[in-house]
Amino acid sequence: MKPARAKTPRKPLVKKGSQTNLKDPVGVYCRVRPLSFPDHECCIEVINNTTVQLHTPEGYRLIRSGDYKETQYSFKQVFGTHTTQKELFDVVASPLVDDLIHGKNGLLFTYGVTGSGKTHTMIGSPGEGGLLPRCLNMIFNSIGSFQAKRYVFKSNDRNSMDIQCEVDALLERQKREAAPIPKTPSSKRQVDPEFADMINVQEFCKAEEVDEDSVYGAFVSYFEIYNNYIYDLLEEVPFDPIKPKLPQSKMLREDKNHNMYVAGCTEVEVKSTEEAFEVFWRGQKKRRIANTHLNRESSRSHSVFNIKLVQAPLDADGDNVLQEKEQITISQLSLVDLAGSERTNRTKAEGNRLREAGNINQSLMTLRTCIEVLRENQMYGTNKMVPYRDSKLTHLFKNYFDGEGKVRMIVCVNPKAEDYEESLQVMRFAEVTQEVEVARPVEKVICGLTPGRRYRNQARGGPIGDELLVADVVLQSFPPLPSCEILDINDEQTLPRLIEALEKRHDLRQMMIDEFNKQSNTFKALLQEFDNAVANKENYIQGKLNEKEKLISGQKIEIERLEKKNKTLEYKIEILEKTTTIYEEDKRNLQQELETQNQKLQRHFSDKRRLEARLQGMVTETSMKWQKECERRVAATQLEMQNKLWVKDEKLKQLKAIVTEPKTEKPERPSRERDREKVTQRSVSPAPVPTAPPIRVRHRRSRSAGDRWVDHKPASNVQTETVMQPHVPHAITVSVANEKALAKCEKYMLTHQELASDGEIETKLIKGDVFKTRGGGQSVQFTDIETLKQELPNGSRKRRSATVAPAQPDGTESEWTDVETRCSVAVEMRAGSQLGPGYQHHAQPKRKKP
Repeated sequence: MKPARAKTPRKPLVKKGSQTNLKDPVGVYCRVRPLSFPDHECCIEVINNTTVQLHTPEGYRLIRSGDYKETQYSFKQVFGTHTTQKELFDVVASPLVDDLIHGKNGLLFTYGVTGSGKTHTMIGSPGEGGLLPRCLNMIFNSIGSFQAKRYVFKSNDRNSMDIQCEVDALLERQKREAAPIPKTPSSKRQVDPEFADMINVQEFCKAEEVDEDSVYGAFVSYFEIYNNYIYDLLEEVPFDPIKPKLPQSKMLREDKNHNMYVAGCTEVEVKSTEEAFEVFWRGQKKRRIANTHLNRESSRSHSVFNIKLVQAPLDADGDNVLQEKEQITISQLSLVDLAGSERTNRTKAEGNRLREAGNINQSLMTLRTCIEVLRENQMYGTNKMVPYRDSKLTHLFKNYFDGEGKVRMIVCVNPKAEDYEESLQVMRFAEVTQEVEVARPVEKVICGLTPGRRYRNQARGGPIGDELLVADVVLQSFPPLPSCEILDINDEQTLPRLIEALEKRHDLRQMMIDEFNKQSNTFKALLQEFDNAVANKENYIQGKLNEKEKLISGQKIEIERLEKKNKTLEYKIEILEKTTTIYEEDKRNLQQELETQNQKLQRHFSDKRRLEARLQGMVTETSMKWQKECERRVAATQLEMQNKLWVKDEKLKQLKAIVTEPKTEKPERPSRERDREKVTQRSVSPAPVPTAPPIRVRHRRSRSAGDRWVDHKPASNVQTETVMQPHVPHAITVSVANEKALAKCEKYMLTHQELASDGEIETKLIKGDVFKTRGGGQSVQFTDIETLKQELPNGSRKRRSATVAPAQPDGTESEWTDVETRCSVAVEMRAGSQLGPGYQHHAQPKRKKP
């Protein structure tokens, strides 16, 4: 049997003069939460059960330069700080649940600033459940014994319900029970302790006049509107620890009856209050909340909990669901917990919190705009377009404001003075909302053709009551029979009266038979006409079906052609994908090869640069070396030529002396000649090696000898063994300068060594005065630099020997062996403005002139 489908009721057509054009204003209620701290300043006062008064806080009056006023706002009812959840439910939510059971839609939402108690009003706290658990409790208390078996009603994706027969429902139950994780029956379900106290409502609440000839099915869905995107909170997403899958947003759709719904949203069939609240709590854990400066658990999204009730009549036996879609009714109650409006300068929001606050305020502003436009259209007769589509929140619930059900709003306010400006805006919005009127929904008769349980109980001997059967009514229309008892043989009245009564009954019976035959003939004629009409209709429908079949066959051919074309295109796409993959692989290989070649080229360039730098250094070094060698050779050549000239000069002088001396006198040989003879004698007979005279240590006293010095000699210095060495008496010798040594001395000397231009080590003595600073430290002011340079005597010895050794007669040259020849080194010292410490040097005998 093909299951029948039930659709959401279409918006009723409004006729003039009927009761359907009546409108009711939006019911706006106010709830004032208690102050968190009793000593805080309060700005809201409850005047009576319908009026509150708003006071300007003291601090606000000071800032606003004495702007002080008191404003009163009226509501349908005001609930003070001592109002219980049950009192609020009985007044606001209980009528909506009663309408839900009788096939009417309803919308209830809480509105207010952050921290005003909206979520507490909707959900409640342990020990005192809110509106949502109480609504569920009332629904299942009313329809508990009249619920259909599980999976008789099945939700589809078109905002409607499919009704399955008992066999299909049984197969569905067996299929679900055979799943790996079977569902726990509601009677054996273990309630989570964190919400067990919320659904434990002591007060028993039940709707009146529940239709006993119908069966019911309850479905719940739960989603949130976050940053103007809709997310299903009941959607089961498989957990992937490596790459977690983000939740996907849902889209709003409009069915053929122009009702808005969330496409693809999960709808769960529930059979008890515990099961329904457990589904809600599972989604509540996924809802986005955050810690802000004003509220520890602030709702960052608008949450919508939908309770959909499906009602279908029973058949004549009262055992199975009637498979007639015209008799199926779907009603819905939406419980909306709006996110709180807030100012970012008070919540100190940053980053994502700031973006969330902006989207929350934007959606609430769109809601206010829609309410204001509705109010203006109704009060002034204008026809402005209501901007429902500017926000997902208003677009989803536009049907309720167009007359699909009752709308109730609970305005939650926090009386603390810090929320004065936000509370003022909330009060103004509530005042405007109360002036909006919503069309009253159509009263629909439910299950008017089904005998149901009452007649079945009567047939089984149950109570009849005052209702009579049709047979009793027919028997009462016949004339009553007289008494048939004959007590006397002479009684001639009883039988005639009985005969007369029977004749009347016979005539009445005959008349009823004639009437019945007449009506039967009429009914047969009507039935024949109906059969003819049905036959004509069937012929018409058959013709239409033939046309549709031809159209369908043509469409099938077109579909087959398109499928073949699709397969061809898919094959081409597959080839192109393979070709693309090959090209991409080649591209990657070429890119890798190009990168490798670039790296090799870079390395080659680097090696080339290093080699060029190395060769440049070698060329520079070789050039300097050859330049020094050339200079040395030029100097040696010059010195040699000078020596030759000097020898010639000496020979000429000797020759002149010989010529000018008198011949009678024996000429005295010059000292040079005598020395040459001595050298000749020594060369013939070896002479003892002369010993150098001992060096006497001499000290030169400095002008500042009375001062104490810090002799700073770094460990990297090289002992040069120069002739004159600095000698500092009573000096503190350190390798690293330190404050302790500087504090004990007045003078400072640093020994610094570096290479001179000729490649020899040059020692510099950097001197300075030590001063004390204001901070207790020591500072040095440098005053003088002395330079000590060491020269090798090789060149001087050769020059001196070439100068003083005349040529021998045999052409050979002799070396000087006296003290004057050995000590041919002199040190030049250039002192500064202040003489330093004394120097220790070796004495050298002066050289005698020839």
